Order: sequence, then structure tokens, then C-alpha cells
Amino acid sequence: DLKTSEAVVFDSNLIDIDVDHIIGCIGFPFYGIGWNQKDGRYLWDGSLLSNTPLVEVINSSPVSDKKVYIVNLFPRYQEEIPNDMLEAWHRARDIMYTDRTDSNVRTSKIVSRYLSLLKDMHEFVTSSIQSNNNSDVNNDNKLNKEKFTKIEEEYDKLAHQRGAIIREIVRIERAEESRSLFEDADFSDETIKKSIMQGERDAEKALVKKGNLLP
Repeated sequence: DLKTSEAVVFDSNLIDIDVDHIIGCIGFPFYGIGWNQKDGRYLWDGSLLSNTPLVEVINSSPVSDKKVYIVNLFPRYQEEIPNDMLEAWHRARDIMYTDRTDSNVRTSKIVSRYLSLLKDMHEFVTSSIQSNNNSDVNNDNKLNKEKFTKIEEEYDKLAHQRGAIIREIVRIERAEESRSLFEDADFSDETIKKSIMQGERDAEKALVKKGNLLP
């Protein structure tokens, strides 16, 4: 959002994504591509905040058992050192927009451990209450039931409604066949068709490597 500097999420579980939503994601001021207006907001390309918005995916998804695919258009590693100013700008641009989700993945793993502990505690408390109910020894069973109900509701929210558990991440890296500072601003038919074919090859390579696709 140009006015608020906040991320705007288009969630296909909640709305029907149309062409205007896609166009709303491509405004890029550094290349002279203007903002677009959608649903009362003035929008720029999300890469100005994050080019790989994994946190938004986690927050939007109700599924706790996630398989995430990250398409990294800007190479993380480059063997050669830049030789001139244009090459230096090109490499700096790659670093600015490359995949930065490692810290988010580490956080997700920590949250997953917390949820696993909560699950064990939840099962232990459940069995204890059932045991007390069967023996009818504890006179405070009704009070314990009320406390447990509140705990169970909170556990359900953490474990199921806002799942941060990522089971697998598949990274699809774009193979940089040639370098140009303005390569991501070339929207000619020839370049778009070439990029699509290259993207298919890179995706297939990544899926085969992960064992998600037979060679």
C-alpha cells in the first residue's frame, strides 16, 4: 500500500483473484511503472517490502501441514565479482530482492516444537481429566473442565487455525543465463515466452531434485 507502507494480501480462499489484482502487484517506481488502484488502495510491487513474503503465507493459511514453493528470480550466489558499475548495480539488485526466508523458516521450526509440546501437554491433560471423571474422586471436576475447555480452545487456535508448521520447502532458483541490469523490466513477447520456458525447466529441475517429480 503506497500510503501506509503495509503489505496487502490477496487471498484466493477469501476472494476471486482477477486480472486487476495481478496488475495491482506490478507497479515499480524505479523503472517508471506507476502504481495501480484496487479496492480503494494505491498499490506498488510487493518486492518493495519483501520479495518472498513467507510470513504473509503463514498468516493467511489455516493449514498446519504446509508444503511451500519459493520461486527465487534473483540468484543468491554469484561466483564472479563485478567488474564495473553496471555489474555492481546488477549484483546489488540481486542481493536486495533475493530469497530471505531462512529466518522465517527457523522461526517456524521453533513454533513447531512449541506446538508439539503443547500437543503432548494437551493429551496428558485430556487423559488426566478423563481418569478423574471415571473415578469420580475429584470434587473440582466441573471447575477443571471449564479451565480445560479454555485451554483446548486456545490450543486449537494455535495448532490448527493459524498453523506455522512448514513440513517442506521447495526452492526454485532461476538459472541466470545472461545478465542485464534491466532484465526484470523487459516485457517483450520474446522475453516473456523465453522466461516461461526457462521457469518450467527450473521448476522441473527443483521438483526432480526434491523427489516430487520423476525425471
